[in-house]
Amino acid sequence: MFDVLIISIGLVLVIEGILYYFLADKIDTLIDMLKSINKQKIKTFGLCAAFVGICLIYFTIKSYGALK
Repeated sequence: MFDVLIISIGLVLVIEGILYYFLADKIDTLIDMLKSINKQKIKTFGLCAAFVGICLIYFTIKSYGALK
């Protein structure tokens, strides 16, 4: 179980690193756009994204039997 958690955190870091690499020139514009969005919408989106991520991890582990 611990190895799956480490792999999941590693994948998140890889994906975020790639996004920052490709969006480095547009970070200021992205931050300005985020400032104009309602904070409750950002929180709702973040919570939904976290829930989808947890579901993906859970069903992947369940379907491949990594918790046996």
